[in-house]
Amino acid sequence: MVQGFSKEPGTHGPLTEIPPEGQRKITRWAAAIALGGFLFGFDTGVVSGALLYIKQDFGLNSFEQGSVVSVLLIGAVVGATSAGRLSDGLGRRKALGLIGAVFIVGTAIASTANGYPVLMVGRIILGLAVGAASATVPVYLSEISPTKIRGRLLTMNQLMITLGILIAYLVNLAFSSSEMWRAMFAVGAVPAALMVAAALWFLPESPQWLIANGQAERARKGIASVADEATADTLVARAQQRIAEEREQRKRNAASSGGTARRLLTPDLRPALVVGLTLAAVQQFGGINTIIYYAPTIIQQTGLNASNSIFYSVFIGLINLVMTLVAIRLVDRAGRRVMVLVSLALMAVSIFMLGLAFVVGMNSVLTLLFMVVYIAAYAGGLGPVFWTLLGEIFPPSVRAEGSSVATAVNWISNFAVSLAFLPVASALGQGETFWIFAAICVAAFFFVGRYLPETKGRDPEQIEAALNARFGRDQGPPDNAPKPATHRKGRS
Repeated sequence: MVQGFSKEPGTHGPLTEIPPEGQRKITRWAAAIALGGFLFGFDTGVVSGALLYIKQDFGLNSFEQGSVVSVLLIGAVVGATSAGRLSDGLGRRKALGLIGAVFIVGTAIASTANGYPVLMVGRIILGLAVGAASATVPVYLSEISPTKIRGRLLTMNQLMITLGILIAYLVNLAFSSSEMWRAMFAVGAVPAALMVAAALWFLPESPQWLIANGQAERARKGIASVADEATADTLVARAQQRIAEEREQRKRNAASSGGTARRLLTPDLRPALVVGLTLAAVQQFGGINTIIYYAPTIIQQTGLNASNSIFYSVFIGLINLVMTLVAIRLVDRAGRRVMVLVSLALMAVSIFMLGLAFVVGMNSVLTLLFMVVYIAAYAGGLGPVFWTLLGEIFPPSVRAEGSSVATAVNWISNFAVSLAFLPVASALGQGETFWIFAAICVAAFFFVGRYLPETKGRDPEQIEAALNARFGRDQGPPDNAPKPATHRKGRS
């Protein structure tokens, strides 16, 4: 449960000897808390169908319609930047329970709104919860995950996001005939209540947080519930030693860093920050949400009938979900780095061809094919693997704060791209705008090839050393150095 610590003292390999029942228990915890990811997807997706009827009931103009969608992203930025301090102060479990309660409050306000101003308040509150969940869930998953299955569990967050989007589209479809947009929003209260219940009565606290806050005995009992007593004692002892070393390092850096947030700018942590923020921006500036948000419009412009926009949204959601399932199967086998590289390469080619289809007027079948390949490439690589990397590249002492900052950049980038797409496409042309996204994907491909090390099967010290090596700082073995024998144990 304490990521990155091995069973053998003095080694740096993963915890590989958790029995199958312990791994199943951890997987159940991960599935329960990934409800935060589900709500992330649901509340960002449900408005697409609800807005068709809200604009009629409230008489919204085009600006007001756009603001109902985008104001959630502003709330998400605030929620993401606040999440690190919240989860460090309250603990991961209590923070997640509080976030679930905020989801309930926002859902109640949005579904009972009597006008545009109240609806905006509800959407802002939902945004706070979405942003906080997107930053906190990967941290919690990282800290309860054995290294052997860490990638799979961290990718579960993205699976739940895509499942939330798909369920939101299906809910929209179910209530579309009755035009009950309030019911569309209200459905979100059910998973939010389950998230609060899970945090209160089912989930354990993160052992990493417990040990850092002087509750080593509780951490030991938690680890012993999925492993054996000897393993628990060893992990707690090593975690205490590591935390003591990190605190000593923070004291040495206090004069120059001035706190956890500013410590992210110190030379030893700067590589992780650069990689995290760059990937956070690329995930959005690669163009994914222009496809997701405007898919019906794009499809209609190919010459096919796109009158039923909710139906096409369901289809896009299915592709997203299926390829995320594929990514979960691959992430602990193929590795994070290679999946991101392949994803970016396919995204660049497919969105370039999508742009070319609009510029030269290709037939609709080819245009749709390029769009489907692009979505599949994103969902099978960069989309889910980004959230896995976010839980791995920052050392435990600054993981919550690093995740918050990177998630905030992700939401700001989402807002910027969503706001700028239609004006840029109107000025330059839709095809040419897609070429801009293709160029960003190409640049990101070379950035990842140069600066992102493989994190699969590595503990925090090895990941930090590999990052520093790629940035030309001699902090440890190079990225391609042989791994300790514990990483190879049990493999064919």
